[in-house]
Amino acid sequence: MPHAPSGRLIVNIQPIRSRLAGPFTAGASAWSNTSDVRFIVMSSVMQELLANSAFDSLKEGAIVPGTITEIRQNEVVVDIGGKSEGLIPAHEFFDLGELQIGSSIEVFVMKLEDKDGSPVLSYDMAQQKKNWENILLKCQEGTIVSGRVKGKVKGGLIVGMGVDAFLPSSHIDVQPPKNLDQYLGQTYDFKVLKINLDRKNIVLSRRELIEEQRTSKRRNLLDSIQPGQLRKGVVKNITDFGAFIDLDGMDGLLHITDMSWGRISHPSELLKQGEEIEVMIIEVNREKERVSLGLKQTKKNPWDDIDHKYPVGAKIRGKVVNLVPYGAFVEIEPGVEGLVHVTEMSWTKRIAKPSDILKVGQELDAVILGLNRDEQKISLGMRQLDPNPWDMVKHNYPVGARVRGKVRNMTTYGAFIELEEGIDGMVHVSDMSWTRKVNHPSEVLKKGDEVDAVVLDVDPNQQRISLGMKQLADDPWSDIDRVFKIGDVVQGTVTKITSFGAFVELKDGIDGLVHISQIQEDRVEKIKDVLKPGQVVSARVVKIDREERRLGLSIKAANYSIEQIQAEASAYDSMKTGNELTNLGDILDEATKG
Repeated sequence: MPHAPSGRLIVNIQPIRSRLAGPFTAGASAWSNTSDVRFIVMSSVMQELLANSAFDSLKEGAIVPGTITEIRQNEVVVDIGGKSEGLIPAHEFFDLGELQIGSSIEVFVMKLEDKDGSPVLSYDMAQQKKNWENILLKCQEGTIVSGRVKGKVKGGLIVGMGVDAFLPSSHIDVQPPKNLDQYLGQTYDFKVLKINLDRKNIVLSRRELIEEQRTSKRRNLLDSIQPGQLRKGVVKNITDFGAFIDLDGMDGLLHITDMSWGRISHPSELLKQGEEIEVMIIEVNREKERVSLGLKQTKKNPWDDIDHKYPVGAKIRGKVVNLVPYGAFVEIEPGVEGLVHVTEMSWTKRIAKPSDILKVGQELDAVILGLNRDEQKISLGMRQLDPNPWDMVKHNYPVGARVRGKVRNMTTYGAFIELEEGIDGMVHVSDMSWTRKVNHPSEVLKKGDEVDAVVLDVDPNQQRISLGMKQLADDPWSDIDRVFKIGDVVQGTVTKITSFGAFVELKDGIDGLVHISQIQEDRVEKIKDVLKPGQVVSARVVKIDREERRLGLSIKAANYSIEQIQAEASAYDSMKTGNELTNLGDILDEATKG
């Protein structure tokens, strides 16, 4: 810009007049006053020169003073004398509440202008650049420093301590945490592990401090701890078999069996991780540095006065907590359970398994049947709440009474006849027929049949009623001599064929046996080649065995003379060789096995 010889500043006002023409168009006549023009020109030019002068002094990488002009929720506006104001993220300040509009702060110029023409500033980097040398004077490897967790990076956290330091994930805690967000914004003490001067990098450890503190606390705890003491601790970890409790110095094991006097399936039903609880010291092993803890021991054992609380015969109300094949466990109160055996659930209902009538969580009433405090066992009964129908059985079903019922079930030894709901009587196979040997009740009965029977015996204590079907008729063997005599020729129907003979049904349901040797004169190899079931045959009675209640028959002797008949009868009695039956009873016994 040209200068006058006298050193006065010469200004060409034409360009200025042109630049200011827009705003002053309406008052162009004012420009006729030379002094006004000089004042306006000088003022405008000086402001522009001062602004250019301040901006030229700013450099990237420099720390410069700035004035806070506005405090927003997520950013702070700072004027550093440039063409425009800069924005600093709010997270770079420890507490926005401590800042004031108009106050001066030092900032680091990262870029003079961004795409919008605004400077890019950082308060944090200015502090770190200023603090680095101070940090080195105060901070050495192994020293303890305090810092605030500022953010997450790959592999760990960034900690602000005047400068940024790195905290690896493996050094955050004794066990590397899964969630790093919980540490953000928190202030802790750290141990300096390493300082790299070239990279201006500091590595910290919080874990080593914790371990050192725990070692000291563990030593003090082991010196002072004694069985029977009550201690507060924090649930550190939960497993299937128990929980580890942090006693502020060392961990103790709280086994699942020492958690509750009552029943629990998993420790998580009772405890939560991070929860503070009071436990009792049960056992201390100072050599192995192990401590066993108890939670239920902090409460009174409910079994101590169980005899007075639940005397035999008392009625109780409880909740089903477990079902097993043989019964149901009922919680009477926390820590006290009783067992209702499946046989004590009903007087009359036939319960195959408890789950047929009960479910876990169901509340029920029961009666105390027995109690063993030492073994912590209580026997309960549900059916005792109702009258026992078997008390009236002797009155309702006296011996000798004729009854009618339905075949409910059959076993190898007899059939169960339902007389009324829940009251059964049993007919043994030996009481089904006077005349034939019944090997299985299915030979005579089938399930669902309506049958008549006679009451033979009643035992209310064992809940048994014995019935007989054959007792409905007279025993034909009581007068067998009147019906059959040796030598009689009889007719009957073949009912069963065995390897040694054939059974023939005669009148009154009496069976006779035709031995294979008595079928025909010629030798018979296979009876089925000669006789068939259902075939009607004539035979002569050659043997009557009252004790065995059986008849011996001979088809071939149907036309024999009396002398021949006597000879055949003698032949039955003299069968004593190894492969022959010794008597007619043995023949019939063998037949039953066929």
